[in-house]
Amino acid sequence: MRFDGKVAVVTGAGNGLGRSHALLLAARGARVLVNDLGGGAFGGGESTQAADRVVAEIRDAGGEAVANYASVEDGARIVEAALDAFGRIDIVINNAGILRDVSFAKMSREDWDLVLRVHLEGSFRVTHAAWPHLREQGGGRVIMTTSAAGLYGNFGQANYSAAKMGILGLAQTLAHEGRKSNIHVNTIAPIAGSRLTETILARELVDALRPEYVSALVAYLCHDECKESGALFEVGGGFFARVRWERAAGKVFRLGREITPEAVAGAWEAVNDFSEPERVSHPRDLAGAMAPIMRNIQAGPSRGGNRFIDVDEALGYEFPESTFEYDERDVALYALGVGAAADPTGERRGELHFVYETHSDGFWVLPTFGVIPGLDVMLKMARAGESAPGCNYGLERLLHGEQSTEVRRPLPPRARLTTRTKIVEIYDKGENALVITETRSFDERGEELIVNRFTAVIRGAGGWGGE
Repeated sequence: MRFDGKVAVVTGAGNGLGRSHALLLAARGARVLVNDLGGGAFGGGESTQAADRVVAEIRDAGGEAVANYASVEDGARIVEAALDAFGRIDIVINNAGILRDVSFAKMSREDWDLVLRVHLEGSFRVTHAAWPHLREQGGGRVIMTTSAAGLYGNFGQANYSAAKMGILGLAQTLAHEGRKSNIHVNTIAPIAGSRLTETILARELVDALRPEYVSALVAYLCHDECKESGALFEVGGGFFARVRWERAAGKVFRLGREITPEAVAGAWEAVNDFSEPERVSHPRDLAGAMAPIMRNIQAGPSRGGNRFIDVDEALGYEFPESTFEYDERDVALYALGVGAAADPTGERRGELHFVYETHSDGFWVLPTFGVIPGLDVMLKMARAGESAPGCNYGLERLLHGEQSTEVRRPLPPRARLTTRTKIVEIYDKGENALVITETRSFDERGEELIVNRFTAVIRGAGGWGGE
């Protein structure tokens, strides 16, 4: 990949990462403005030597470069120097930085202000000065430099972390604003041996983390072949990885009902749930971030609920399908259990065909056996401790209210049934609530055989003002 005809501005290019970026781009044909104030790692002093050395290296290798010693706080001077020297600007690499590490309790206002001025303000000023020129010429590449300390936090670096996270936010907005002008803006979170990292990493680790390993990614992101924009990458020590925001499945409370701290506490597991990959989201823009909020608003007002029952979540919930197999022995035992043919010599002699599979009149299934497949589903869920979303109560609150069983046709003596279960009604009865669950059982041909409806009284779960 070549950069012939391109002009790159690299800040903080007198040492470490900036020097590596500048050398690589120059070796690939770019003309480079090497910017470095020449100060120390903690922001003190200035010198021309650092930038001059890198310019000499580039020229000795046959490349083109000029030195600039302005502070990144004076970004306009840096960009003006590039335009004076080369007549254009195509690439801006914001790399300059300092450290003022100290615990937050001991941090002075000077420690805070200086770090933010160099990192965040400096990145803004250099990029802001270059922006109109990139727009006018129809495109360009901007690289921002954040840090793992900004992404994840790090003890003693509140100022540095805040500045680095601010840089990421700046980059993400510029990626949106620059898209129509073909300006690509990306951010790296590098780890490399430098004056900044040698204060916190062991010497052998600093030596192993060569800046060149980072510059390969920077050069690719700056090349016209790369169409990426608005991306964040962690890079260092031979490792390259894109980083993205990940949002848990979350909990939605429909609007129009009271949302209490207790309700939030009760939903805390859902708020923090990353366990279902298909429900975890990765927003890439503000529209993506707002999507679940907008869906909730568009869904209309809440149907109500309380800490025991969330009607919006529970009503209409469909449980996973369940299977139930039975044969002649099962239905005969059921019939005996409910008293069929208890007096085979008397007036109930006509019930023998419910309990005797070789009866001359045939073997019949007592119609009320139809309750068993639905009951089987309920017992399986109870044993597994499962419940529907929004049903936040235990068996200690549940009373069996009503039950209906509808048999569509005479049941076969043996079958393998598939049962589909759904919460179909929820009523507010004042002090208590009613939850009506419906099960529909189908044979192997898909024909519906049985419909059960179970009405559960949930003690103390009413009172939200529902129908």
